[in-house]
Amino acid sequence: MKNQNEENLFAIERFIKTPLATRLAQHQHVATESYTVELAKAVAQEVPAYQAFLRGHGVNLTDIRTMRDFRNLPLMTKQDYVHAYPLNQRCRGGELAQTDMIAVSSGSTGLPIAWPRTLKHELDIAYRFEHVFRESFQAHQSNTLAVVCFPLGTWVGGMFTADCCRHLAMKGYPLTVVTPGNNAEEIFRVVETLGPAYQQVVLLGYPPFVKGVVDQGIARGMDWSRYYIKFVFAGEVFSEEWRDIVCERVAAKDPVYDTASLYGTADAGVLGNETPLSIVIRRFFAHRPEAARAVFGESHLPTLVQYDPTSRYFELHDNTLVVSGDNGAPLVRYHIADKGGIFSYDDMLACVRDAGGDTETLQAGRNKEHYYSLPFVYVFGRADFTVSYYGANIYPENVTVGLEQPIIRNWVTGKFVLQVTETENHDECLHVVVELSPSTTASEERRSAIAASIKEQLLRLNSEFANYVPSGNQTPDVQLTPTGDPEWFPVGVKHRYTRRR
Repeated sequence: MKNQNEENLFAIERFIKTPLATRLAQHQHVATESYTVELAKAVAQEVPAYQAFLRGHGVNLTDIRTMRDFRNLPLMTKQDYVHAYPLNQRCRGGELAQTDMIAVSSGSTGLPIAWPRTLKHELDIAYRFEHVFRESFQAHQSNTLAVVCFPLGTWVGGMFTADCCRHLAMKGYPLTVVTPGNNAEEIFRVVETLGPAYQQVVLLGYPPFVKGVVDQGIARGMDWSRYYIKFVFAGEVFSEEWRDIVCERVAAKDPVYDTASLYGTADAGVLGNETPLSIVIRRFFAHRPEAARAVFGESHLPTLVQYDPTSRYFELHDNTLVVSGDNGAPLVRYHIADKGGIFSYDDMLACVRDAGGDTETLQAGRNKEHYYSLPFVYVFGRADFTVSYYGANIYPENVTVGLEQPIIRNWVTGKFVLQVTETENHDECLHVVVELSPSTTASEERRSAIAASIKEQLLRLNSEFANYVPSGNQTPDVQLTPTGDPEWFPVGVKHRYTRRR
């Protein structure tokens, strides 16, 4: 193995000298599966925990030679690999000190877990950010202020994002990074004081938080249109109606080129990113619920991104995603348990054509020549974020669309809590607690209108709801709370859209 200094120097030089177009076309000129086999072989040779893991499954370490061998390797899970072996043993050479940064997962499915990485791993992920900043925002031609609105600290979002954006500046992009984190007042301050010096301002953060910042800014008289706002989101699935609303409120004129969502995990970094093409395709299916259901298998839209198969290799296991990729603690056939699927570039476009779309029309745009033929991965999130009501799976995204309808969207922040409760007669009730915007007060008229809108969108988007739930039980019980209600919407805490009974 090269020493750490050599690895870092080589990674920096390669990142700076490799044009984005060259990197994103790399998979067309090499057998991408060979990267995956080589990764598995290297991890088997260098990582003590993986060696023990394979021996425990009866795998000979020297038997990893072909893609067939790779596909016969056991799946990693948090339970039988991450929790089963010490952190240092999951690093190359069993040396945690050879990594230079550690992030901590949010613990959404258990105790927080540490995920180490090195500079070369960050630079590999920085290509995902470069794809967004260059092809969507044209940041190589415009002075750009990147405002990191993810929480800072040990959690992966803030520091990782800040580092990757700085790597773009190192590569020559006229990009400046500022890190107010998830402090709304600091965000307002840096945007108002620094924003006028730049041609565009990019807000990077979790969707509900960023929308809350936009709404709070409007409530205090802030003119977002002065700053030519762009958005980078991560962490949650949102609807195309939601995308339009956020763009409308900052006077962003083109949602396809002014926004992008990242698909990332603390475990494996950023796995893929929205592109203008993936957004156009998603918006096409947003207007065709039946076609979307036929393609993606659900009554709500997933996040749809493109990914670089020379960086992350995806497989499917029981309709959930398995990923392999290098990191401080490398992952080989790691079952991340996100519900989703994979399409090749050609197969995705074929689905669009089969649904009545004109591929040439979908690809029309000012950067059509940069629609790279990367494969697609779609993700719904963890399956346990749904609630079951009369046997119907109710998705938070279905409720979200109900809150994003005209008039109603002016009353609410977009945050809500969905749960199934029990009445005094022990009947099930679909209960939705909705956070009102700072300038809105509760009223029975508004409560009834919100309940009717949620019901209408559930009937339109969720065939299980329409067919399983008796008509007399389809109107949800809506409860309205003020902004920042400490029980339902505490400030500074990552929001959960569902609660169990």
